[in-house]
Amino acid sequence: MQQTALNLIAIGVFIITLSSLLGPILNISPVIPAVTTLGIMGLATLDNLTWNGKATTLFLDLFSSPQQRQRVVHHEAGHFLVAYFLGIPVVGYTLSAWEAFKEGQPGLGGVVFDTNLLEKRMNFKEAPVILERFCTVWMAGIAAETLVYGNVEGGESDRENLREVLRFVGLPESVYPQKERWAYLQAKSLLEKHQKSYEALVRAMEKRASVEECLQAIGQNAQG
Repeated sequence: MQQTALNLIAIGVFIITLSSLLGPILNISPVIPAVTTLGIMGLATLDNLTWNGKATTLFLDLFSSPQQRQRVVHHEAGHFLVAYFLGIPVVGYTLSAWEAFKEGQPGLGGVVFDTNLLEKRMNFKEAPVILERFCTVWMAGIAAETLVYGNVEGGESDRENLREVLRFVGLPESVYPQKERWAYLQAKSLLEKHQKSYEALVRAMEKRASVEECLQAIGQNAQG
């Protein structure tokens, strides 16, 4: 079951636990929270099986705090900036589940890359440099969160993308942590080197600037 559905079920369990404690004090019938909780859990399970968790993701996104939304911007700006400096074209981005839903993307949003770079120019097996670039881009969101906040809350899907391509090229699982660490350090170095461009990009993305405007913000603040 997807993590968003599990989160919603956890909320349901919390509600029924809280009601068992406060129900007698507030004179609330135990039937009401029980039915509500079962309804929430049932809808979460149905959504996960039928719509791949999209409705649950949209629902939970409504309760995201301003701090969480700001963290998403910094995370995605990390992907965007590193892709720019590694020559991987960005064709779009979304910063919430609703924006992603409107664009036909899964999850909470993200940066969209031009994968023609892989399909037309070269193959991962034939071009380890391209593999390294994409691995670095995938770890850039985690690197950005770490630099700005000192910890990481997102990025598991980024790690999974990296692991999938490492599996594709036939690398053993024993080297995955080493490859992740290497890509993380490369991304961190680029973000530190181009901090001014990164901060300008964050401001542009906060305003939902177009990709072209974001690219201009990076270029105008780029350091040699």
